[in-house]
Amino acid sequence: MTNNHLTSDLKARRGKSSNRTDEERYGRKAVFASAIGYGLDGFDLLILSFALSGIIATFGLTDIEAGSLHTITLLGAVLGGIVFGVLADRFGRVKMLTYSVVLFALFTGLSAVATGFADLAAYRFIAGIGIGGEFGIGMTLAAEAVPAKMRARATSWVAIGFQFGVLAAAILSAPVISVFGWRGLFVIGAVPAIVAIVLRKRLHEPPKFLEKVHNDGQNSQTKAKSNPLRLLVGSKKAVRITLAMIILTSVQNFGYFGIMSWLPRYLNTQFNLNLMSSSIWTAVTVVGMMSGILVFGQLADRIGRRKTFWIFQIGAAVSVLAYSQMTDATLLLIGGFAMGAFANGMLGGYGALMAELYPTEARATAQNVLFNIGRGIGGFAPIVIALIASQYGFAFALGLLPAIYLLAFLTMFLVPERSGAELN
Repeated sequence: MTNNHLTSDLKARRGKSSNRTDEERYGRKAVFASAIGYGLDGFDLLILSFALSGIIATFGLTDIEAGSLHTITLLGAVLGGIVFGVLADRFGRVKMLTYSVVLFALFTGLSAVATGFADLAAYRFIAGIGIGGEFGIGMTLAAEAVPAKMRARATSWVAIGFQFGVLAAAILSAPVISVFGWRGLFVIGAVPAIVAIVLRKRLHEPPKFLEKVHNDGQNSQTKAKSNPLRLLVGSKKAVRITLAMIILTSVQNFGYFGIMSWLPRYLNTQFNLNLMSSSIWTAVTVVGMMSGILVFGQLADRIGRRKTFWIFQIGAAVSVLAYSQMTDATLLLIGGFAMGAFANGMLGGYGALMAELYPTEARATAQNVLFNIGRGIGGFAPIVIALIASQYGFAFALGLLPAIYLLAFLTMFLVPERSGAELN
């Protein structure tokens, strides 16, 4: 081989190495930005749980009225999921992620000046619209930015971001409430708007989306006919998969909000734990959730999506049932960790699963619409739990939750296994 050939070969290798480095760097930035966005979502949703006691006292609400604030927020998220999902598939993942964070941050801040249930409910609904955009856009951005073999781990890291937000809320809520009252929590919730603007300036759209935009530009007919919502139900196979995903995301969210919305109050009323102790017990449950998500991502990339979901669905059913029967405060710490690991460990898997089931032109729409329909249905969990608990107690209400994980186990038979497949 001549010197010229050697030089050309070396340059080509350096070019490939440089491209890989750039891709890896972009992938890390995309996952980080998505995790931050989803983390702000988690912070917002849990501060409402810790603020409920103060809100009840301030406005004289019943438990059911207070629980409905979660439901109203999550119903707003259904609308936001549809709107921001379609917009993200049309105009860009990064751009719409920024707008969604700014919207929810603004109306979370306004919740601090609410004068009654009506305006607080309105603020929560609009904040929910912003929240609805974050899961699907962040998961889509992460899934499109990393190699196929690391997809479940990447979306799991996005889900970990949510738990960091929840953990921050669990740690900060008690001291903030003790000094500033429940309104102080919502003032802090307005800060993410600044974070969103900073992230927007540091990240460009993923190559997969830019490729789609380029192809649409070459074919104006494709662009005109493109309807991402239609692709979710465009065939019998698509309808089957979409219905299965709605069931799975509904179970995920019903279990999560059924547990987390009332957990601080449950620990307080059933075990006489004060606000600080309840925060610690809740934080341990959240750490369990984070551990479960990390394990789920590793397993899903190694043994496949379906098998991993089955392991965690069985674990969730068993651990939630066991937790509902515990009466010792120390056991509650251990049981809370295990319950969190299994019941919410699956959260990181939905991003990879849906990314592989839907094409680029409908991927953000599918992620947002299907997960937020699940959030809307799961949003009734705080009310359902409150209704059952008012008659039979919180322990009995928790003890009924394992049934939904058995439904999810059966539903996985309807979902194709496309672990590690290249995205369409």
